Amino acid sequence: MYLGIDVGTSSVKVIVMDKQGVIIESASEKYPLSFPKPLWSEQNPEDWWQGTADAIKKICTKNPGLGEQIEGISFSGQMHGLVILDEAGEVLRPSILWNDGRTQKQCDYLNDIIGRDKLSAYTGNIALSGFTGPKVMWVKENEPEIFDKIAHILLPKDYIRFRLTGEYKIDAADAAGTLFFDVKNKAWSKEMVDILSIKPEWLPEVYNCYEVTGIVQKDVADELGISDKAKVIGGGGDQAVGAVGTGTVASGVVSVALGTSGVVFASVDDYKVDKENRMHSFNHANGKFTQMGVMLSAAYSLQWWVEEVNKDIQAENPYKVLRDEAAKVPAGSEGLIFLPYLSGERTPHADVNATGVFIGLKPSHTRGHMTRAVMEGVGYGLRDSLEILKDMQIPIHEMRITGGGVRNELWVEILASIFNYELNIVEASEGPAYGASVLAAVGCGLFNSVEEACRELIKVSKIIKPCEEDAKVYDKYYQVFKKGYGQLKDIYKDLAEL
Repeated sequence: MYLGIDVGTSSVKVIVMDKQGVIIESASEKYPLSFPKPLWSEQNPEDWWQGTADAIKKICTKNPGLGEQIEGISFSGQMHGLVILDEAGEVLRPSILWNDGRTQKQCDYLNDIIGRDKLSAYTGNIALSGFTGPKVMWVKENEPEIFDKIAHILLPKDYIRFRLTGEYKIDAADAAGTLFFDVKNKAWSKEMVDILSIKPEWLPEVYNCYEVTGIVQKDVADELGISDKAKVIGGGGDQAVGAVGTGTVASGVVSVALGTSGVVFASVDDYKVDKENRMHSFNHANGKFTQMGVMLSAAYSLQWWVEEVNKDIQAENPYKVLRDEAAKVPAGSEGLIFLPYLSGERTPHADVNATGVFIGLKPSHTRGHMTRAVMEGVGYGLRDSLEILKDMQIPIHEMRITGGGVRNELWVEILASIFNYELNIVEASEGPAYGASVLAAVGCGLFNSVEEACRELIKVSKIIKPCEEDAKVYDKYYQVFKKGYGQLKDIYKDLAEL
């Protein structure tokens, strides 16, 4: 049996998978998210541990004897969050999360003074407010008394590893999102460590995502009800491990995650960097590399439209009401375009000031037009990343789609036509948690490689084909969509200053 732990932003999910890839049991626990000041987003790492421990105990209590059968444990985790510990392993301050926006000043310094070219050469990426490096700078500049006590720097899931094993270790895929990791050479960047005033001894030892990083401590095993012989495997950031859960581990396979945020994720064999740094160049869970584009408000755009703007709809399922209205509207929403930048944007614009906009609104447009325009706008935003992959000459032979938005079949049909690719939906619905259990199985020797495990365990359950006529319409509207941000960029800045 293999345990997969997904340390998310709102909750932790734990699953148990058998050797045939079947999920035997699962449990989840929610924990709070704190916004102490505007743009700030923090969590207490102890909440992650208590949630994880409670979920594991729940599984073991419900299934007597199952805990002793656990051979391996691995992780998926929210990326970029800064966890700092003192010499005794005690947390020094709440973790600053991936969606925290306080570090624009530090990002501007890194990008403009140190220079984007240097950052890209050192790490394969430029500074973004979500990354860990600018957070380290912020602590040094704003909380020097805490900075002086730092003895260890970890990422969220690696704090759980520390509590399980007592070891300070990390994997290459998650380390890649810190902005102080040399992605090409899979090692901490000496240059960036120096720029950020990080002491090398603060940094955990780096492993591949499928390698053994320790054994569960006996007292912890006894507390949780699991075997003290269970191996703890590297794991990785949620996007890389989620890609394992969908089988996106071979060159030419691209996955689209239609979650709160949207991610276009390409598995590539060789290290590459987009000349304009619009894509993230990270390490993959299979030991190779990835190209990743991120939009901040994907499924969240539709959630906002349904649950905030249209919250007065009197129906058991308002999503279905609005979807049915949108289904009656032709492709292109009769000239209505939505820019889905409700929370700023990352790929390809990297602009925290960008906002959502309807373009082309006329009296003839109905609520159904606006709903469909929201779904189409998200599709255009995701296509931006696909176009960059094409510019980089990265092959796209197969596309897979995951995330909560997949339950909306109309939306998946729209995306297939906007991309003009077939979209494969896989059987496994647990995403990153399932990917973590697959990595645990590889680390324990059940499979020879991550690729072999995915071939054996991940199956496509449904294929959504593009509509040829709609694809032609969307090609034309996408060209208009691409102009929208550039036309509004200065207005976004003016509004932010006001």
